[in-house]
Amino acid sequence: MFDTETDLSDRLFQDFDFSHGAVAAVSGGSDSTALLHLLKHHLDRTLPAARLLAVTIDHDLRPSSAAEAQAVARLCAEHGIAHRTLVWSGRKPSTGLPAAAREARYRLLAEAAEAAGIRAVVTGHTADDQAETVLMRQVREEEARDEDPRDGRGLAGMAPATLYDWRVWIARPLLATRRAALREMLKRRGIGWTEDPTNVDRRFERPRLRISLAGRDGEARFKEAIAKAGQAAAERENLGQRAAALIGAFASQPAPGLIRLDRDFASGEDSEAAVYAFRILLATVGGVTFLVDEARCRALFEHLRSGTLCATLSRTVVDARRTGIFLHREARNLPAVPAAEQALWDGRRRITLSDRPSGLVIAPAGPGAAKRFTPEGDVPASLLRKALAAEPALWRGGERLDLAGGEAAPPATAIVPAVSPFTRFLPSFDLRPAAAVAALIGAPPLPPSPFRGHDRGGAWAKA
Repeated sequence: MFDTETDLSDRLFQDFDFSHGAVAAVSGGSDSTALLHLLKHHLDRTLPAARLLAVTIDHDLRPSSAAEAQAVARLCAEHGIAHRTLVWSGRKPSTGLPAAAREARYRLLAEAAEAAGIRAVVTGHTADDQAETVLMRQVREEEARDEDPRDGRGLAGMAPATLYDWRVWIARPLLATRRAALREMLKRRGIGWTEDPTNVDRRFERPRLRISLAGRDGEARFKEAIAKAGQAAAERENLGQRAAALIGAFASQPAPGLIRLDRDFASGEDSEAAVYAFRILLATVGGVTFLVDEARCRALFEHLRSGTLCATLSRTVVDARRTGIFLHREARNLPAVPAAEQALWDGRRRITLSDRPSGLVIAPAGPGAAKRFTPEGDVPASLLRKALAAEPALWRGGERLDLAGGEAAPPATAIVPAVSPFTRFLPSFDLRPAAAVAALIGAPPLPPSPFRGHDRGGAWAKA
């Protein structure tokens, strides 16, 4: 199942399109160092004009981190590879440090890629990292099962690629490669690496699991975790395809912030896909990052099958009528924030101002927002007013500025919908439902994939 030969570059990168270059995330550890050398070898042979930029993120958590970044810079200089070190500056959280470090790392890598005009970042996550991830998520699933049933989506592990912030791809070409094979390759070439002491720090969950996998039954647990990941990834991608088809067939947007589902959406045979699609739509309309709990969503969905209702879940009002099932943002807890040149408002709308704002506030448009909007079809006027009232508008001194133009028009403004549960991280497993929702609400299309010819979803995990 896994590559073990020492020269892996042709097999690892044959499906990638690096015509726009690549950013390699290099910490100095064995995995990322091997990735850098393999990628350099591949580009020299196949795309010598393509730009390769190595980026080291100094998380500024250990006294030796700056020296380690300098060592990577020297290694890159020896091999003619451009290199940048970016520092995660500022105060660090007292809890949730690994997650915060991950968020900072991807943010800085994406910024470096955009600054260089490069579309893809590649990281050195290996099959060993994948097994650890799946085992950690399995423990959480088991601990939460009694009180808070989960859907098992996380057991697919890390996706072969993730779209970060709807703008930069983070690809993981080593997910089917063992760490031992990479280290053997480095040793054969006489290339050293840095051992990160946090990798054996038992205060953190992953190092504890990594140490346990080195025990007597570690290899069996590894194989079981990888098999589980492959099966879960295939199931997750298949479910997403079916959910996307239902969204395309039964969902429409009569007005900004208002989604209409045909009544047939709740009466079809594929209730599993319908519930999944419903969870994604609820999160999108409500502007929340995580999908609502499956059990709660399924209970509401079953009520939709039986007749009319009005309920709220995941900050979304679900109003089921004879003419359709309508979803809109509930009126509570809508933010009013000082305007910035760029902002993600309420988790639902990306707002860009071309001029530097002064004294402007982004807040709900309010009841008057529906005056200029002419509804089509059988959309209830009351729902239209509620949906549009929860849309963002620019305010100054208590006066709502006219986004359609006129004397009180604000600076040039772009308000773009966001697919909330996938705005920050979109795993390749979920490309199809994310694209279906983006088309539904008018969000920007997905940027071009870094892979040749196809979207490369969950099939990678089975390679």
